[in-house]
Amino acid sequence: MNDSHTHLGSCRVPTADLVADAQDAGVRRILDVGMDAESCRAALRSAEEFAPVRAAIGRHPNHAADFAEADLADVEDLASHPACAAIGETGLDFFRDTAPRPDQERAFHAQIDLARATGKPLVIHTRAAAQETVSTLRERAQGLSVILHCFSMSDLLDECLAEGWWISFAGNVTYPANGDLAAAAERVPDDRLLVETDAPYLTPQVVRKERNRPAFVTHTARFVAQRRGQSYEQLEAVVDRNAAVLFDW
Repeated sequence: MNDSHTHLGSCRVPTADLVADAQDAGVRRILDVGMDAESCRAALRSAEEFAPVRAAIGRHPNHAADFAEADLADVEDLASHPACAAIGETGLDFFRDTAPRPDQERAFHAQIDLARATGKPLVIHTRAAAQETVSTLRERAQGLSVILHCFSMSDLLDECLAEGWWISFAGNVTYPANGDLAAAAERVPDDRLLVETDAPYLTPQVVRKERNRPAFVTHTARFVAQRRGQSYEQLEAVVDRNAAVLFDW
């Protein structure tokens, strides 16, 4: 199993312990996702120190305020590191007002271009901006490997699949109130499916009182497998194969 999206530095537990616990649970690969300059550098340090870890380098839309050429140059420089497996997370978030929309759009467009220039997959965050995110990707990201992290657009699933994008489910797919996400997880083709934790957020239902960590991706995977009528081992083979293709694992 792999955790295709996590934030090790936000988990309030030593990274060594998080990686060891994940390996004990059968999680062999972890993508540590940067959101700003500091967390991107931390993700690269974790990747240098721990063999199962690789990094995604980018600017989260909530950290895109005043995004300028210097910020793009920093992202480009960090993305050239051998441990960088993806660009992002990037996208649009209109739920919070931490970054003006023009700044978010400028950062988003720049990172789409960087994914194209580097040949790396693009990790997408979207919140309260589904149609705007999909429209931007359609216009600018043709031919790129696009990962819709923490998928929440169940009403747009068919449109996203038609574009060939990857659909990644986090722990919120297991919540009783999110039956629409569980139903969407049943319909994603094997070759477009991923699972993740987004730790320390979105802890799966069966351990919801705890702070999320990469080891808990196995709970989400078991839930998704059950909804799809697959064994855990079958789902594991599916998502491991997809992550290997995307992240060159």
